[in-house]
Amino acid sequence: MSDEAENFTLALLRKIDVKVDTLRDEIADVRSEVHSLRADVASDLVNMEKRIGEQGKRLSDQIVGLRRSVMEYHSSAIGHGVLLTELEERVRRLEQHVGLSPEGH
Repeated sequence: MSDEAENFTLALLRKIDVKVDTLRDEIADVRSEVHSLRADVASDLVNMEKRIGEQGKRLSDQIVGLRRSVMEYHSSAIGHGVLLTELEERVRRLEQHVGLSPEGH
C-alpha cells in the first residue's frame, strides 16, 4: 500500500509539475504580449503628440494670421477715422468760409 501511495503522490506531483510548466510558459507569453502592447502604446502616444503638436502649430499660425488681419483692419479703420475727422473739420471750415450754416444739413 505504501508503494501505491508513493506512486500516486509521485504521479500527482508530476501532473502538477507539468501544469506549473505550462502556466509558466503562458505567463511568459502574457508578459511578452504586455511588453509588446506597452511598446505599441508608447509609439502611439509619441505619434499622437506629434500630430497634436502639428495641429497646435497650424492653429497657432491661424491665430497669428487672424491677429494680423484684425490689426490691419483696425489700422485701416483708425486710419479712415482720422481721415473722416480731418474731412469733417475741413467741411466745417469750408462752410464757415462760404457762409453756410452747419444746421442746414
